[in-house]
Amino acid sequence: MSDAPSGRMGSIDALRGLTVAAMLLVNNPGDWSHVYAPLLHADWHGFTPTDLIFPLFLFIAGVSMAFSLAPRATDPAMRPALVRGVLQRALRILIAGALLHLMAWWLFELPAYRLWGVLQRIALCVAAVGVLAVYTQARTQWAVIVGLLAAYAAILLSAASLEPWVNPASRLDTALFAPFLYTYSALTGLGHDPEGLLSSLGAIATTVLGLRAGAWLRAGETARLAVLTAACLALGGLATMWLPLNKQLWTPSFMVWAGGLSMAALLLAHAVIDRGGLPALGRRFGMNAIAAYLGSSVMALVLSATGAWAWAFRTLEHALPQAPKLASVACAVGFVALWWLVMWALDRRRIYLKI
Repeated sequence: MSDAPSGRMGSIDALRGLTVAAMLLVNNPGDWSHVYAPLLHADWHGFTPTDLIFPLFLFIAGVSMAFSLAPRATDPAMRPALVRGVLQRALRILIAGALLHLMAWWLFELPAYRLWGVLQRIALCVAAVGVLAVYTQARTQWAVIVGLLAAYAAILLSAASLEPWVNPASRLDTALFAPFLYTYSALTGLGHDPEGLLSSLGAIATTVLGLRAGAWLRAGETARLAVLTAACLALGGLATMWLPLNKQLWTPSFMVWAGGLSMAALLLAHAVIDRGGLPALGRRFGMNAIAAYLGSSVMALVLSATGAWAWAFRTLEHALPQAPKLASVACAVGFVALWWLVMWALDRRRIYLKI
């Protein structure tokens, strides 16, 4: 744990924090059978507000590297130590994700341990983009974005189908990692993981885009950032003529579209917080982002395994018999509020837990 670093841009911490709070909200409904549609991911192809949350988090991770790593990487002597620190942090996040899934496997007696997951994907993106932030310049980083999207698009466009189970990402994950996936059927031999290996190409590209957006923001080039925002939204929409928006596959069209929305959110936060002087709502979550996600995930697993979560939903459902979806979202809001209090207490004591 450490004191908060000085000179941070409030909009970045606020946007990261709001994203984490949104993660807690959509991941913890009172009952999965009663959820408002905008708080669910698209079943397969398509896009909902919930589908933006994880890309926005990875985008902000890239933005943060433009402020925390890139300025120090101008000194060649600092680069080995910076990369070592990035890789060590990525390893800690990876281990945390692995232990979280071990806990879920044990508590719920799941048929197989899941290798991939949200924290594992964050670790992969942090490691890959951290190295790029330290050792490469803007031109190379743009080339990486284009190269990743072009290669992934070529793979998807050459496939016979992008439907569940039989798309290239699912087939590769099944071939390499079955049965240790989010879903796997021993009967059919088909599996799928929304945070699997091949779809991570799009997630890495999202994080590199955040790195470049952060560099422009740090340089005060908000006009260029606004132009890129519009271009990404237009290109992402146009690309759906060939590749659908699909968060589980993290298709190139989804990456560009979500990247445009993420840049729009960054510009808005910068305008109202850094320039407009409005309070950095969400900052407390942002200062302890991974700790908040990990701690709340552990708590949610324990509450679900012990039946306490189901009891809380039934109690609210009894109070709102005609509105089960409202009772469900009330559980989620209460959970976010509880963790906001935890983050408030940590921030008040200037305790910032670093994984």
